[in-house]
Amino acid sequence: MSQEVSVMNRKNLKKQAEALSRVAKNFSKNEVESLIKLYHSLVGKTVDSNARRGIDRNTFRNILHNTFGMTDDMIMDRVFRGFDRDNDSSVSVTEWVEGLSVFLRGTLDEKIKYCFGVYDLNGDGFISREEMFHMLKNSLLKQPTEEDPDEGIKDLVEITLKKMDYDHDSKLSYVDFEKAVKEENLLLEAFGPCLPDIKHIMAFETQAFKDIIGS
Repeated sequence: MSQEVSVMNRKNLKKQAEALSRVAKNFSKNEVESLIKLYHSLVGKTVDSNARRGIDRNTFRNILHNTFGMTDDMIMDRVFRGFDRDNDSSVSVTEWVEGLSVFLRGTLDEKIKYCFGVYDLNGDGFISREEMFHMLKNSLLKQPTEEDPDEGIKDLVEITLKKMDYDHDSKLSYVDFEKAVKEENLLLEAFGPCLPDIKHIMAFETQAFKDIIGS
């Protein structure tokens, strides 16, 4: 009986991987299969019983911290929200694979869209002065150094606006952000590190795809 079940599971896995590899185009079908298996092992470790159908916020944040070296609480929370597209407080297998497709191997256009979504804290389609201040203060202030560090952050916000706000309306629209990043790629993560660096990507992929690499 258990053998029949594992054959069924394998068939389901192949079917699911086939469907997901059509949308997560940055991965091969075998890679999608490996990510689905990894997903199910992570869901098994989920503590929140309400999130049994997916990866809960804490498990996801642990992955971001331990696997991808992220330390900024606010950014990690925003990345979770970027993956959790239906906003049900857990990451489904589809959200996991599609999210990782951009997170690990996204094109510049995909990454621009993703980063803008992370930085648009209230979801109104703009990155406001207040949002910039909030994120920069969060990611830059590790220890107090001067009398009023907020002044330095405010100056940085003004410099950033000067560089990126093409229509001079004192906030960044998606068009502003896209144009600025395409002119200067380093501005992609201007408001805090929300993508993994190459070292962490390589380490994750080597581990996640070890069965494929070894075969």
